[in-house]
Amino acid sequence: MNPKPVLTLWYVTVEDPAAVLREEPKADRGFGRKFLAQLNPNLPVTPIGQFPLNRSAQAGDSEYYIGGYPGVTVVQTVIEEESMVLSRLPEQLLKAVPALEIYAFVSQESTGYAGFAHWTAGELKRCLCGTRFNLQEDSGLPEPFEAPFWAGEKYDPVGGISLPFEPQGITEAAQSYWLGVEVNDQGPDLDVVGYATDGRPEPKVAPKKPERSLGTIASASVSKLGFNDYDDYEAHDQEPESTGEEILETAKRLGGLIGSYVRQTSKSIRERWRS
Repeated sequence: MNPKPVLTLWYVTVEDPAAVLREEPKADRGFGRKFLAQLNPNLPVTPIGQFPLNRSAQAGDSEYYIGGYPGVTVVQTVIEEESMVLSRLPEQLLKAVPALEIYAFVSQESTGYAGFAHWTAGELKRCLCGTRFNLQEDSGLPEPFEAPFWAGEKYDPVGGISLPFEPQGITEAAQSYWLGVEVNDQGPDLDVVGYATDGRPEPKVAPKKPERSLGTIASASVSKLGFNDYDDYEAHDQEPESTGEEILETAKRLGGLIGSYVRQTSKSIRERWRS
């Protein structure tokens, strides 16, 4: 069974979304909860993390990745196959955020299916969906970025009745063209909050272990060597961090202690052999 298609929706109310996204704004956690409550107030919503959308794995079953920024909102989730033709997306999704421009992108890597769509003020302006060998929809006027794809300049021909390009490639080009930034690891961080809606518990994050200072490490080493009366390192534990000079000084002192310990041990062994 193929993984479900992944849908990414962009709701844009500003003239220049690229200017907003280049600032790498942080996602509003409260906005995501409100968005999901509007879709279905009975959904059990669990935050599962905060991360860059374009540097993470795609959303899975019962997951929503949501980023609410000034004038721009992004939502990524999975959809059922009957919604793969983007012109048939549920009205509930298209009206979830009031926006003049809405851009939708779908991808199912396992089948090669991909597509994009654009609405202005609720009117569908362009929609292209399908695989290279089975075009599901091609409506509206082509955009300028499409020209080299239709001209066969981007991909080698594969023969038979097929498109002169891979739908995934033209879909990625559409997203970059409309948003004005690369939506991949070469572009700005697109911060989102991940939510699960299947009732799973919130993931537990192990508390970070406190960092040990050089003084603590040295003191422990001295104790193991038997120099319990040497406590010069203990005062350094109160310092937040060690400088380069302190590191060198600590190394010298510890080295001297080890050398002294070796000399005393050797002397003790020689005296035992003599006796």
